[in-house]
Amino acid sequence: MSKKHPVVAVTGSSGAGTTTVKVAFEHIFRRELITAAVVEGDSLHSLDRMAFREASKKAEAEGNLTFSHFGPEANHFAKIEETFKTYGENGGGTRRYYIHSDAEAVELNARLDTNLKAGDFTPWEEIPEDSDLLFYEGLHGLVKHDKIDAAHYVDLGVGVVPIVNLEWIQKIHRDGKERGYSAEATVHTILRRMPDYVNYITPQFSRTHVNFQRVPTVDTSNPFIARDIPTPDESFVVIRFRDPKGIDFPYYLKMIHDSFMSRPNTIVVPGGKMGFAMEVILSPLIHTLIENKKKAS
Repeated sequence: MSKKHPVVAVTGSSGAGTTTVKVAFEHIFRRELITAAVVEGDSLHSLDRMAFREASKKAEAEGNLTFSHFGPEANHFAKIEETFKTYGENGGGTRRYYIHSDAEAVELNARLDTNLKAGDFTPWEEIPEDSDLLFYEGLHGLVKHDKIDAAHYVDLGVGVVPIVNLEWIQKIHRDGKERGYSAEATVHTILRRMPDYVNYITPQFSRTHVNFQRVPTVDTSNPFIARDIPTPDESFVVIRFRDPKGIDFPYYLKMIHDSFMSRPNTIVVPGGKMGFAMEVILSPLIHTLIENKKKAS
């Protein structure tokens, strides 16, 4: 951990809603005039899209039915730790990007003068020297594996994790709409990922400083036949602080209407106010990091 060069990590599995918290942080950074060095979790996979497909086919042919993007075989866990450690020491390091779409490929090829396609990684480049903090968003921001401990170097860890049935519904619908996958294909992926999800994703939420968990108030008992994704207004968000000391719960209850506390370290807010609640709760935490940074400089 570093006061002079803080590291913020948002972690959550695919389809969990990390994009919502990323947008909340972008609003905070813009409002507070904070320059963030952004590191995307997908960029720290060890295999590009085509290589992963080939590795997955090979693993399945050999009887390994649990090879997934969630596990150590498909990720640079050591590089995640190294990135956080190096940034915390001197505010530097390297990063790259994973190209998700053809539109991203056009944009990045123009900037980097390359000829890359969707599914490729960009070349490694230096993290700009003038950043105020490092912001990671992806699968493994607080990962631990063997001697690797990326969580040790995180100054603010945020977990985003809907209850698992809702997470599956979101993934099934997203994969069908955006990628054209059948529900059966997505279920196959969910089953293949399950051991790595249990071993490498779930434990991270015990290492975060604050978790945001969306809980629907409609029936999601069979996520594989759900026709619709529960809307934010059909849910609550359970927000749990690992250490409630110094957390101004009366202020949050006043600012976020219809919220209530369910435990001494937990506040529950309406799902439709999730983005607003994130900004209200995360702004003072970021402010503290920046104030500590100024004092240490």
